[in-house]
Amino acid sequence: MAVFYRGVTNTYPMAVKAEGMYVFDKTGKQYLDMCGGAAVSCLGHSHPRVVEALCQQIGTMAFAHTSFFSNEPQEQLAQALADKFGEPGAKVYFTSGGSEANEAALKLAWQYWRAKGQGTKKKIISRMHSYHGNTLGTLSASGNLPRRRVMDNVLIDWPRIPPCYAYRYRQDNESLDYYALRAANTLEAIIQTEGADTIAAFIVEPVVGASLGVVSSEPGYFKRIREICDTHHILLIADEIMCGSGRTGTYFAHEQDGFLPDIVTIAKGIAGGYQPLAATLARAKIHQTFIETGKGFDHGHTYVGHASACAAGLAVINTIDDEDLLQNVNAMGALLQEKLVSAFADHPHIGDIRGRGLFRGIEIVADKDSKAPFADEMKITGRLKQTAMKHGLMCYPGGGSVRDNLGSHILLAPPYIVQPDHIDQLVDKLGQVFAEILND
Repeated sequence: MAVFYRGVTNTYPMAVKAEGMYVFDKTGKQYLDMCGGAAVSCLGHSHPRVVEALCQQIGTMAFAHTSFFSNEPQEQLAQALADKFGEPGAKVYFTSGGSEANEAALKLAWQYWRAKGQGTKKKIISRMHSYHGNTLGTLSASGNLPRRRVMDNVLIDWPRIPPCYAYRYRQDNESLDYYALRAANTLEAIIQTEGADTIAAFIVEPVVGASLGVVSSEPGYFKRIREICDTHHILLIADEIMCGSGRTGTYFAHEQDGFLPDIVTIAKGIAGGYQPLAATLARAKIHQTFIETGKGFDHGHTYVGHASACAAGLAVINTIDDEDLLQNVNAMGALLQEKLVSAFADHPHIGDIRGRGLFRGIEIVADKDSKAPFADEMKITGRLKQTAMKHGLMCYPGGGSVRDNLGSHILLAPPYIVQPDHIDQLVDKLGQVFAEILND
């Protein structure tokens, strides 16, 4: 085998076919896809409308470098995304993946302030237990401790604040409103310490995905965050790589929190896995600054605005709209939460069941009262994935570290076409997985 696998000591089943809610390996075994890979396959697999659009585009023109040409799919998809943004005039920069989208966002922030004559604004504030990508820049901005440890001695050491994570950080005597305000004000405190004239942006996931297992902020948190960023002239970047593209029930996750970011990044579900695609959206004021100052935006990748990728993305966003799939995201999301709570809320090792839309997390703990995680040597997170695959279930486990004081979690991000019988299959399979791993 010549493949340098993601897990260098792992072996993987060979996927040969995917259709609807299922992936099949070469032995014929069927896997129920309840995580979309990594919250990617939002329309399920082999959707005929997307396949047709992609084949049609490849047959006409697969690629024309965007330093020479624009192309119709890029133009149409950019307009569709800008129309969904909460302010007129947004501009869209396409890349091939979430790390690239967030890297572009960081460069936008730096070059924006430099164009405005404030070149000292360089620091990027983020939150602990966040994940923004695997380039050196985006990993420097990430607070995912296991991923950082591998590369920590070469990363930029930027400041971070705690997440808004009520399950673990709210004190017993605090109301949710008070806790949300206290959590948000940690940003104010770190700005005072670092100096606003040194800070370019605050990057944050409106709903934290892989690092914490689908953690939403409490009401009022982002209203205060927006006020703080405006007061200190700091750009607010919403990382919606996982939680955007309709995953939480509105196209942009930040809509549900009532704030408008200066920059928002999306990937994963934007093209549903049919092509590698991501996007960085910037408010009009940012784009206009580059024009008015004559500075331009100095950045680029070979596959920016790739015609075939954008054709897939356009087919995905049109399908979401035309088939009213966000209605199904909300309806099935509520049913999924109801079924998970009914089946597992009383389980002695299920600490929390949470989420929005078809983005749900189950946190697994050794002790329900103290919320202590299982001992690291039990390898609960890895065993969850292996056992789920054995039972023909794809889910996305993560976390689980005494060192970081985090329980293991299962992230669920099923395709928007999911139906009640798929949810019943999920609950049944999860019951078998938990019985096998979590028996006292």
